[in-house]
Amino acid sequence: MKKLLAAACTLGLLLSACSAPAASQPEDDGKLHILATTYPVYLFTTAVTEGVDSVEVSLLVNQQTSCLHDYTLTVNDMKAIEGADVIVMNGAGLEDFMDDALAASEAPVIDCSEGIELLPALGHEGHDHDTEYDPHIWMNEESAAVMMNNIVHGLGEVDEGNLERYTENGTAATALLPGDDPRLAELTCPYLITFHDGFQYFAQDNGLTLLKAIEEEEGSEASAAEIQEIVSLIRKYDIPAIFTEVNGSDATAQAISRETGCEVYQLDMIMSGDGTGIQPYIDAMQKNMDTIVEALG
Repeated sequence: MKKLLAAACTLGLLLSACSAPAASQPEDDGKLHILATTYPVYLFTTAVTEGVDSVEVSLLVNQQTSCLHDYTLTVNDMKAIEGADVIVMNGAGLEDFMDDALAASEAPVIDCSEGIELLPALGHEGHDHDTEYDPHIWMNEESAAVMMNNIVHGLGEVDEGNLERYTENGTAATALLPGDDPRLAELTCPYLITFHDGFQYFAQDNGLTLLKAIEEEEGSEASAAEIQEIVSLIRKYDIPAIFTEVNGSDATAQAISRETGCEVYQLDMIMSGDGTGIQPYIDAMQKNMDTIVEALG
């Protein structure tokens, strides 16, 4: 289906000297230089290209943040985009901050969201976003498999000589993705309330009901009406725990916890790290499921 680009999450974020720089423009070394825009896409791309010596995969954004809505490209980022032979992006609007840079680049772009049915965006009530679709597609393991398949075929078009290896790697990585966790089907409380809007695909994939998702922003926290709605939902459904994102704010969640007695747990959007290949993704998703079971089981 045709994808309409939409904005992702939000974070008042201007990169500074403490930011991890993207790869600089590479020299002509005979390799295929692939630039992955985000950490999940980087993990999928390095899984697909594992053992292929003629390629080099770099990561553009590796920040301890759960959102990229206000991300600003640095000079090093621009050099990395300029020097890339192929750009692999999440798509679905997550990289809207790159629109101008992509328009100036001659590198082919692999959009990992192709073929994935996008869900409508959630959690931005009262916030200044023009968001139509939820771009957090990697949080659904079935979508992760589609994303890797898109990478396999996209790279095969520009590097046909390694298509067989890409295909083998993609098939092997997909086979490692865990299936349904039977523990989640036996939860005492299968209801999620999250202080990040990125867990809709995760809930769908695991048979959970996402009752409320709030994307809190600096200077635009949850309203009194939203807080009261969450308190009412907790009491109505007897919810023992609510969830923040590891890199997000938990101030409102903690306040609600004090009022209702529910616990506050953290879930991971997998937006930063230092690993490669499919295993860090699998580990993070498994940890999220373990956390859900502990919190709601």
